[in-house]
Parts: sequence; C-alpha cells; structure tokens
Amino acid sequence: MFLGSFAWSFVFVSLPFHIQRLSTTDPVSTLRWTGWILGISSLVTVATAPFWGRFAARGDPKTVYVAVEALQGVGFFGMALARTLPELFLARFVLGGMGAASTVAYIIVGRTGQGSEVRRRIATLQSGMTVGQVIGPLIGAIAAARFGFRASFVVGGAILLACAAMVHWLVEPPPQAAAAPRPDARPVQPREVGIVALIVLGASIQVFFFTSILPRVLPDFGIGSAETLEIGGTLIFVSGVAAALGAMAVPRLADLFAESRLIGVLLVTSSLWLAAFAAAGSVWLYGTLRFLQVLSIAPVFPLVVARVVQHAGGGAIGFINSARIAAGFIGPVLATTLLTWTSPAALYLLLAAIGLACVPLVRMREAGARA
Repeated sequence: MFLGSFAWSFVFVSLPFHIQRLSTTDPVSTLRWTGWILGISSLVTVATAPFWGRFAARGDPKTVYVAVEALQGVGFFGMALARTLPELFLARFVLGGMGAASTVAYIIVGRTGQGSEVRRRIATLQSGMTVGQVIGPLIGAIAAARFGFRASFVVGGAILLACAAMVHWLVEPPPQAAAAPRPDARPVQPREVGIVALIVLGASIQVFFFTSILPRVLPDFGIGSAETLEIGGTLIFVSGVAAALGAMAVPRLADLFAESRLIGVLLVTSSLWLAAFAAAGSVWLYGTLRFLQVLSIAPVFPLVVARVVQHAGGGAIGFINSARIAAGFIGPVLATTLLTWTSPAALYLLLAAIGLACVPLVRMREAGARA
C-alpha cells in the first residue's frame, strides 16, 4: 500500500501542471479540464469499488489485490501516451475502472482482528498509504521538473507493476476466513453504512480538493510560474506529513477520548482551519494552516470506519471506500468549478461548511448504534 500510494502521489502532483502544458484552450476552460481530468478516475472507481469488494470477499483477496495493482500500472502507461486533453481524460477514465487496492486491503484487515485491534490496523494501513503520499509529491514534482511529465508517469506505472510482483511472490495467501465475515459478527445496517459513507465523503473532500487549485492560488502569493511546480509539491508534501502524523495518533486519541465526541471535535477543528485559509497573506502561512487542517481531519477516516469493517461484507466496505474515492472526484471538480466564478475565500468557507455539516451525522450514527 505504501508503494501504491507513492506511485499515485508521485504522478498526481504534476498532473495539473501537465494539463496546463497540453491545453490549447483559454484559462477558464483549462481550469475546468483540470478538475475533470484529476477527478474522473475517482468518479469511475466509485462505481467499481463495490464490485471489486464483493469479488475480493468471495474469492482470494491476494489475487484481486495483485490484479488491481498491475492493471493500474498499465493505466499509468496509457497516461504517458496521451497527447491531448481528451486523450488524457480517456486514459484517466479507463484507469478508474481498474479498482481500488485499498478496498481489498480494508477487507483483509477487517477480517483478521477485533475491536481496538482493527482500529489500530486500519490506522497503520492509513499511515503506510500516507507516508507514500508524503514522499511521492516531493520526489514526483522534482522528477517531473527535471525529466518531464511523461517520464514520471512511466516511473509511476513501473512502481505499481513492481508492487504487484512483490505481493504475488512474497506474500502468503490469506486464510479463507479472512475473506468472509465472521459468523458471530453483528449485522451492519444499511443506514449505518450510509451515515459512515457520508462522513467519510465530507471529511475526504477537505483533503482532496487541495492539489487541483494550486496552479490558480499560488500566483496570488507572488509565486512565479517557474516555481509553482516545486512549491506546489512542497505544499502537498507538508499536507502528507500532517496526514501521516494524524493517522499515527489515532490509537492514542481513541484511548483518551470518546469516539463520537473526538470525531466531532476533529471535524469542527479542521473546518475552522479551512476558514482561516482566506486570511493567509503568504505562502508560508498558507502552508502552516494546511498542515494544521490536515492534521485535524486525518484521524477521522480510521476512527469512523474501524467499527464497520469488522462486520460489513465486501460490498459495504467497497461502498464506504467509494465515498473516500468519490471525494477525489468531487473535491477537485467542486474547487476548480467554484474558482471559475468566485474567490478562493468563498471556496474555503464552503469546504468548512461541509465539514461542519458532518457533525450531526456523527451523533446520528452513535444514536443508531445504541438503538
């Protein structure tokens, strides 16, 4: 999962700038293309993740995991071959149909532990992915600036193929019991799955919107076009560090505070930091606020998901993970669309409102669990 996350973030950081280079349209149209190209893979994966989840839960999760990683590697090569924005959009569309390795990983983790152990394992898994997200943007931005965008896509695809080969040859097949819900597990109600998915969606939008707006907002801080790629990569690196630290703190936070109250406080805190983005007068303050905001929102996913994955089937886990993936589409498209007709400050306030709207859902979920 670390390697897969590294490969995706290694490529993703340079993608908005590659789109700008390919574009032959006006800036407003280019901004719309940016949101759609960045987000279309996630949109398609939203529809396919429950299918991959059911398939993995009923069969061999290891084999499904290897297939997903290998297909994604081939999809990265397709991005390297694209020469126009429609071709790049098509490549990203096809890539989205190749599944989400994280869905399969959550299925395995949820079947091989109980209670706080599952929460810790999900947090560890999330940390592994986040470390990849930390390292990938910084190295990816430098590699793209030095060697070109298409070369970075090829490297990302090769990393995914290597990851698939490592799992195929070095990982023992999981026991069949890990691929099916335990017979003593309590049933998960569709209402609970839906509430968790909405919380995951709202929290993840606050994470995933950021990369797509950097080409638009960095010039407002006096950053020249020659520096935007590397400074953008640094800001994404800072976001990744915060996400890793937030995920690592989950077990300790869960031991100290009641789960529902903790999730609510984290959502409110993240939203307040987001609203403060509007007052940032320098790129350094902007980066500091982003660090604090991601540090607040990162623990929400493992906290809210851990209790469900112990009992849910593969389709339900895929559906919840689809909400996280959907945020990868909604976040960039929402952000870039709003920036075509309003200010960054208005965008930040709307994103803050989305986080605050999730707080009542946390209370509804807890009330439903007691019932």
